[in-house]
Amino acid sequence: MNLRGQIGIWTLGLALALGLAAAPSRVAAQDKDHVVSLDELKSDAAKPSQTRADNEAEVRHLLQSEAGQQALKQAKVDYSKVDKAIGQLSDDDLTNVAQRSRQADADFAAGGLTQTLIIVIVLIVILIVVLALVF
Repeated sequence: MNLRGQIGIWTLGLALALGLAAAPSRVAAQDKDHVVSLDELKSDAAKPSQTRADNEAEVRHLLQSEAGQQALKQAKVDYSKVDKAIGQLSDDDLTNVAQRSRQADADFAAGGLTQTLIIVIVLIVILIVVLALVF
């Protein structure tokens, strides 16, 4: 082989070696941009269950309050049955009931225990029980 052919082969081999050496770093850089970390996946997976737990706690908090206990007594409903029914609600129904519970709790904090608030709580309790029994 002549000198010119050897230089061409060496140049081609060197270019190929440099190209292969640079390829893993480019792939690693792309992986950093596109891969979601395990912590982010765990966090995203835990959000729905945490939201549900927060909603259940909000409803239970209202029903355990003075106004809630009075409403349960007026509706002649046992708290343990309502508590069990809360766990059986669908996520959407629980979200709706929790929003109403938050509103009732805010109303109670703003103006004390009123007959209207007790009626709202009784309706929430009835809604919980009916939804749990139907679905």
